[in-house]
Amino acid sequence: MELVARSDHRIAHSFSSFSGSHSAPGSPFPVHRLPSDHVSDSELLERLRKGDTQAFDAIFRTWYGPLVGTAERMLRDRAVAEEIVQDVMLELWRRRETLAADGSAQAYLFQATRNRVLNHLRHLKIEQRSEPDIRGESSSTPRADAELAHEELSVAVQEAVQSLPDRCREVFELSRVHGLKYAEIARELGISVKTVEAQMGKALRTLRERLAAWLPDADSG
Repeated sequence: MELVARSDHRIAHSFSSFSGSHSAPGSPFPVHRLPSDHVSDSELLERLRKGDTQAFDAIFRTWYGPLVGTAERMLRDRAVAEEIVQDVMLELWRRRETLAADGSAQAYLFQATRNRVLNHLRHLKIEQRSEPDIRGESSSTPRADAELAHEELSVAVQEAVQSLPDRCREVFELSRVHGLKYAEIARELGISVKTVEAQMGKALRTLRERLAAWLPDADSG
């Protein structure tokens, strides 16, 4: 019990000692880098499942900024976004032993954050629906529904990008977020242009599959 208490105290310290976002200014996608020792996401998850607080620190510092940025774009409220992400991080630590060995920490975090944000927005919408009756005003539910759908799509895109393999995502972000040409990406990463083309093709196929529910029906027109 004392060891658990010490670990939980260190986890709480992560929240108070870390601030700021890792998202690129004005970018629709959270741009990130894993810790300097280049430990993979799967390795960090395995260490986390064993109760390694340093692995948790690494995951926290890598994903806290992008998660808060994602939540804030949906909520338009920085304080609530940070509160939700901190809750998600605590839940990750508490459920560490039950995490799938072949899973992904980033996938879990973005999905959990999305779910909590959407639940929060739905709760606010329920509250707002009662306000027009009290104030004698007309409801703006259609507009609220449209805004919620737009935010859901935005998060779906971000989650789809985060689900890409590391190299594939890096090539995609350098192309679509930073605007680099294929030759520039090849030089930056020390790979051939053909490899860049292959990785971009893989990224686009994966994104089309992940976002199929949001895309127009190809058979409709």
